[in-house]
Order: sequence, then structure tokens, then C-alpha cells
Amino acid sequence: MARSLDGIVLSPVADQAPGQVGTRTRFTYHERDGRIWAEYAGGDVVRGHLVGTRDADTLDFRYVQLKHDGTTSSGHCVSTVTDLSDGRVRLDETWEWESQEGSGTSVVEELEE
Repeated sequence: MARSLDGIVLSPVADQAPGQVGTRTRFTYHERDGRIWAEYAGGDVVRGHLVGTRDADTLDFRYVQLKHDGTTSSGHCVSTVTDLSDGRVRLDETWEWESQEGSGTSVVEELEE
């Protein structure tokens, strides 16, 4: 099993569609007893939160976010956690919006200190 996500900061490796998370977005993760949560902001996102569970190297969570234009959106994501060869953590994500149309995949990686 990959190491704990508690206290690490991750960012997408590529920009998503306009108005979504992107390389300027920062996710600060927390983990305790199989539960995960994070706060995120940056780029088009003023504030976002996610909450869910971890089972071995699989995360299953819901997210909600507020954008600069005042709109909100929410969705569901399943991620696989892996340790990179340089010691950082990577999440390979499959997500879908629940408040609007759309789905996709993304990759977020721990930022180097």
C-alpha cells in the first residue's frame, strides 16, 4: 500500500477544461482511519472540498467546489494511489460530475518541497 496522504499537497500535472481544476490548483489532503478529506483552491476554483474513504490504494470520494464566477459544482471520483520512484505520491483519477454533464480522467502528483 502507498504511504499516507495525510498532510501532503498535490497538484494536477495538466490543465483540465476551462473553468475546472488545473495546474494552479493545490489540494491539501488529510487521512485518518480509512477516511480522507481535502481542501483545494487555485486557478478557476475559489474553494473546494472533497471527502471520502480509502481502501488500500483506492480512494472513493465526492467533491464540491465554488468557482470565481459564483457557480458551484459537485461530483464523484475514484482514484488509485501510487508511490513514484522519487518518493512522491501520484493519484490516477476517474471522475464524473453529478451536478452537470461531463466525466474524464486526470493525474495529480505530490508537489516537491
